[in-house]
Amino acid sequence: QVQLVESGGGLVQAGGSLRLSCAASGRTFSSYAMGWFRQAPGKEREFVARISWSGSVTYYADSVKGRFTISRDNAKNTVYLQMNSLKPEDTAVYYCAADVSRALTAGYWGQGTQVTVSS
Repeated sequence: QVQLVESGGGLVQAGGSLRLSCAASGRTFSSYAMGWFRQAPGKEREFVARISWSGSVTYYADSVKGRFTISRDNAKNTVYLQMNSLKPEDTAVYYCAADVSRALTAGYWGQGTQVTVSS
C-alpha cells in the first residue's frame, strides 16, 4: 500500500515555473515506477510524465517534452515535477501516481494539486 501527497501547486503567469512534489509513504516506494498525470476542466485525465524505479528512464507526453522534468529521490520517498515555460493550457489538477506501468496505468493515486497558469 502506498499513500501519496502532492504539494507545490498554485497560480503562476505564463512563462513561469513551478515545482510539484509528491511524498510517498510505504517502504516499497523505491520499487515503483512513478508518474504525473493531469486533468483539465471538462477533459479526461491525461499522462504527463513517468520515471522508472531507479530514476534512470523517463518518458514524457509530447505536450510537455522539453519544458517539464520528472525526478525522484528514493531516500526521501519523493518524486518531483519541475515545470518550466508554463502555458495557460497547462492549467489542470496534477496527480501523482505510483506503480505506473509502461501502458500508463497506475496502481495508486494522490489527491491532486491545482496548477493555474494565467495569460
